[in-house]
Amino acid sequence: MLIDKYSRRFNYLRLSITESCNFRCNYCLPNGPDCTTRKHELTLPEIRRVVTAFAMAGTKKVRITGGEPSLRKDLTEIIRTCKSVPGIEQVALTTNGYRLERDLDEWMEAGLDAVNVSADSLNEGTFQMITGDSRLPSILRGIDKAVERGLKSVKINAVLLRDYNASELPEFLEYLRDRNVALRFIELMQTGDNRAYYKRNHVSGQSVKEHLLDNGWQQTIRPITAGPAQEFSHPDYAGRMGLIMPYSKDFCDDCNRLRVSSRGQLFMCLFAEQHNDFRSYLQADNPEALIEHLQQVLQGKAESHYLHEEFTGSTRHLAMIGG
Repeated sequence: MLIDKYSRRFNYLRLSITESCNFRCNYCLPNGPDCTTRKHELTLPEIRRVVTAFAMAGTKKVRITGGEPSLRKDLTEIIRTCKSVPGIEQVALTTNGYRLERDLDEWMEAGLDAVNVSADSLNEGTFQMITGDSRLPSILRGIDKAVERGLKSVKINAVLLRDYNASELPEFLEYLRDRNVALRFIELMQTGDNRAYYKRNHVSGQSVKEHLLDNGWQQTIRPITAGPAQEFSHPDYAGRMGLIMPYSKDFCDDCNRLRVSSRGQLFMCLFAEQHNDFRSYLQADNPEALIEHLQQVLQGKAESHYLHEEFTGSTRHLAMIGG
């Protein structure tokens, strides 16, 4: 197992396959992506070697992220490769959903188990103001298609923003009444380039949690490979609500995930100052050497992200590593 000096066990890999994104979300990439080339992205053999080493070290779940992962033409083969690695029980995808309606069947055939779709508003106008894109109807049809096709887990991610969607909780809850999906509000996090935007738009998820508990929602127990969301269910709703509150007390205590960038760097924390480049270990089939390296550098993982102290590390924006 990959275990740090605080006895946290890591069985969940978030694997970024590109920094590129075709949306211009105003909380992440308001001016578009800043990467000028994609030629340094991990190759399919390198991805197989990464996932193999992590699986041998106890990883059960791989989440493919970006940027926007569906911008890679070989995404289906990446899904197939990850799912074929012995020990990997679940392959998930985080996407902005722009190709979900068209490519979902192909991804599921390759072995996709779960999908998280970013949809920061259910209102077309608000969605376009946030993302710079007008494809919300297709994205929502893709989500419905994923539910109809029986995908094991379908989740919607919405970054909670004071000026845009903070008042839309009733609409989101109504959406969940007859849809078997989980919708998670994510607290806006401060990164290296969004300080003013963060100050203006950050909303604590605690107020949403209190509303849910006051209206008959019950908090549920998370599976061991789950992400950091606190999840809630209600007997009158087919769907579930979730909250990701990185500024809450003890948020990092049960961290179970490590991040690998599209250029072969280990992000031990989303907001670490330094990242570890291990790409040289991916040039040959030698997973034992990579595992030994990971175990060594993992001892330097910090106890907390220190976001509450306004520490953002070297993370300029979340498209660098997919959140």
